[in-house]
Amino acid sequence: MRGTTRSNARLNNARLSIRLAIGASSLAIAATPALAQDTQDAPPPTEEAEEVLVTGIRASLAQAMTIKRDAQGVVDAISAEDIGKFPDTNLAESLQRITGVSIDRSNGEGSFVTVRGFGPEFNLVTLNGRQMPTSGLGDGASAPATRSFDFANLASEGIAGVEVYKTGRAAIPSGGIGSSINIKTPRPLDRPGLRGSIAVKGVLDSSYNQGDEITPEVSGIFSTTLADDKVGILIAGSYQKRKASNNDYKTDWRDGYLGSENNWGSLAQPGDPRYANITNRPDANDVYEVAQNGSYNLNDIERERINGQLVLQFRPIESLTATFDYTYSRNTVEVRTSSVGIWFNHNDTSSAWTDGPVAGPVFYSEAFGANERKDLSYSGALTANRSENHSFGGNLTWEAPGGVTAQLDFHHSTATSKPTNKYGTSVSVGNAVFGLANQRINFDTYLPVITTSFHPGFNPLDTSQITPTGNAFRNAYFRDEINQAQLKARYDHEGGLLDSIDFGVSYVENKVRSAYGFLQNETWSGAGPASDIPDDIFKLVSLPDKFRGLDGAGNIIPSLYSFDFERMVDIIEQRYGTCSRPQTGKAPAGSCLADFTIDRRITEKTLSPYVQVAGKFSAFGNDAHVVAGLRYEHTSIDSMALVPIPNGTSWDAANEFYISYSGQSDFSRFKGDYELWLPAIDFDISPFENVKLRASYSHTITRADYASLQGGLTLDTQFRIAFGGGSRGNPGLLPYKSKNIDLSAEWYYGPSSYISVGFFNKDVENFIAQDRVTQTAFGLRTVAGGPRYQAALAALGSNASAQDIRQYIFVNFPGSTQRTGVDPSGYITGKIFALPEDPLVPFQVNTPVNNDRTANLYGFEFAVQHSFWDTGFGAILNYTIVRGDATYDNSKPSSVTPPQFALTGLSDSANAVLFYDKNGIQARVAYNWRQKFLSGTGANPTYVEDYGQIDASASYEFMPGLTVFGEVINLTGESRRGHRRSDRNVYFASPGYARYAAGVRFNF
Repeated sequence: MRGTTRSNARLNNARLSIRLAIGASSLAIAATPALAQDTQDAPPPTEEAEEVLVTGIRASLAQAMTIKRDAQGVVDAISAEDIGKFPDTNLAESLQRITGVSIDRSNGEGSFVTVRGFGPEFNLVTLNGRQMPTSGLGDGASAPATRSFDFANLASEGIAGVEVYKTGRAAIPSGGIGSSINIKTPRPLDRPGLRGSIAVKGVLDSSYNQGDEITPEVSGIFSTTLADDKVGILIAGSYQKRKASNNDYKTDWRDGYLGSENNWGSLAQPGDPRYANITNRPDANDVYEVAQNGSYNLNDIERERINGQLVLQFRPIESLTATFDYTYSRNTVEVRTSSVGIWFNHNDTSSAWTDGPVAGPVFYSEAFGANERKDLSYSGALTANRSENHSFGGNLTWEAPGGVTAQLDFHHSTATSKPTNKYGTSVSVGNAVFGLANQRINFDTYLPVITTSFHPGFNPLDTSQITPTGNAFRNAYFRDEINQAQLKARYDHEGGLLDSIDFGVSYVENKVRSAYGFLQNETWSGAGPASDIPDDIFKLVSLPDKFRGLDGAGNIIPSLYSFDFERMVDIIEQRYGTCSRPQTGKAPAGSCLADFTIDRRITEKTLSPYVQVAGKFSAFGNDAHVVAGLRYEHTSIDSMALVPIPNGTSWDAANEFYISYSGQSDFSRFKGDYELWLPAIDFDISPFENVKLRASYSHTITRADYASLQGGLTLDTQFRIAFGGGSRGNPGLLPYKSKNIDLSAEWYYGPSSYISVGFFNKDVENFIAQDRVTQTAFGLRTVAGGPRYQAALAALGSNASAQDIRQYIFVNFPGSTQRTGVDPSGYITGKIFALPEDPLVPFQVNTPVNNDRTANLYGFEFAVQHSFWDTGFGAILNYTIVRGDATYDNSKPSSVTPPQFALTGLSDSANAVLFYDKNGIQARVAYNWRQKFLSGTGANPTYVEDYGQIDASASYEFMPGLTVFGEVINLTGESRRGHRRSDRNVYFASPGYARYAAGVRFNF
């Protein structure tokens, strides 16, 4: 029976009763009044409320309920329970407590958010109402393109609160179909006097492969007012260091084939001798995927995060306030990876399959002859990147006579991501032991099991047999600069139906640069003899214990060899000119940082005037409110792209064809523009005391990612025997546009208790899908199928192997080849160059287009917040249901036209929180669960399986202002896994570990 155990510590009942959850609204208060556009929705505090400052969980929940009840539209929030004290150490992990909000994790930390099924790119993030730049390099192995905001860059200690606007509003910036998320920082004049907080914490991450090590976190915030509270100064800062590991298994898969297809890598058809080695072969109309490789990876992570804020305020008269602020964040992440893995050539294979229509592999294996020189790979990788953000802003607010308030707000903000070393953003260096006789992956356990055997005389544990092979040095860069000016005004009317009028205009200039280059040496058959590498550079590392708790871990490859990465690069540079004389790319002298061959530059300018009118009246004797607004947007796009100019192709290994470049690049330039009208209306009524009904309708948008807007054609450097791949952008893309309906019913039955039920519906048009066009490009040709290739088949027979065909061409057509050596099996290694008489390479080029289909997404939100009288105990539960028709059909092959389009991130989610807050003691246990969701689309889908996590925290204020606290993240060590079409098409699996922290905080 197939194993499904995720962790020895896993609590099975956590999947049953805890799929309920807290809404972020339920953990939220604004510890500091916001400067955002919608503060008018909440009533001003009474004099009695101003006399005493109440903090802690219960006070937060009571205020959160007030914000939710008094807001126009659907607005949830979460904020500091006291100055310098946010509910979680990571903003994303706090936001996941909000109803309808889920998060994606990177290196064990919350990083990106999904709201109501819409992924990170569909949610706009602002800082104090200002549109923020985004930057991130992802895995550093390609040109960055995302608009998604990475919450891992920000520590929570300097944040006053976060507001999540789930309904559209004319007065807030556009760009978020899922939500608009406003991060608020504290302002000294909002809370006069001397205030501050200092906290010191130690963190122990039990996942760290190098042993238990406590890392420090220090934060502080200081706020004071001077000159009779006319001048305010606030300084905040934090430093966090973390050491952890994120070990994983990975498999790359070939395209989803139909059982009837006969392509490279597909299963043998009847009549082929290999057909007898297949058990339960997929039927003609079944879809299946074949593994291309498999590896176990030990990823050691070091993260350093620095945040700082400075706020200066001046209020010369009561009606005029000037604010100047600077926010800084820097997040440096280094990941060192040691891997052991295999690669399939799809020749002498055996396999077994589950039943269709989507067939999954039970196992997949391949045998190799003694002369084939197949290898087991020991590779090392380094990813070392830094993301740095600067934001300078100013605000002038004037409360004029006659109920008019005017604001002038401006800011200049930048976000930059780049490498922190001389190698690049993502670097991999290969070594291998040759002589593999058989390799196999079993997929019938939670952790796929790789097993190998070797021919006599070859030993994978003998360091003298480890041979240096290929390598790649990738260098990515991303910079986003935003200049924004806003002029806003509000008129408050006394009496009558009219309550207020808001109007204003915003101008945003967004400049983005995304660049990428790489060095590559395709010496996968061996760059030199094993004797070139000293034995003492390698270290034997046990594997099964790094995946303990996962079903299958006891049967995997027992060990791998790690190595000193920097020393290895020095050796292969000295011996082979790895960086100074690479086969592909070039770098400055003394560096492995590749020159950029892709350089995308986009300037996006948006002008947005708006007007919003609020009214209050009585309907059937009940209080009612309505807010109606209209926002106009005109956006122009100027897109340039520097793309490399290829000058030929070569056949470098059995199934590896490469494009070569002249070293020259050229800019191509494209332009586009569009205009939009975005209406929004919110209505609420109280038919009974403590009951509120809401209805909202709005239009919202999300702009295309930067890669979709790029100019120029970019080709994949490597292609296969049948075809290559590539992509081009489309600056004329219209943004996604959604027509939204929200309905909500809320009953506030106690001082801090309520029940809420909501419904939302979104109809999304201008959906961006990929249109795949097969075309030739730059006159590139391929050896495969050409005269020399055909001559080899005529001489050797139609079943000749790729190695034999290459050997024939090297011997009989030496003038069009470049030899690099001879492998131990006697095969010549090197390059075979394409000639003018060879056939053109067909490239499958993906181009983004606006799909004419409208995608519908709808769902329900349920939330309960309850305090158990005056006991100090309470509970928060919520559950979000998300449904839609923009889903992926796994039973269709990757070759289907037009390509499928689907919305990533759709999933149900739930939260449950139990808390205690009384007599200086606070404690909280929180469970968060997210259903399986589609994480990637294209020719083949990827899914992340359902995941639940328990976090706990407690604190005790043992003397006024002095508190000790502790917390545990992922208490039960839940693991994570993802798959493709079938749950046996596992593309990653990773064990989970708990993270512990303890510290002390002093508030004054």
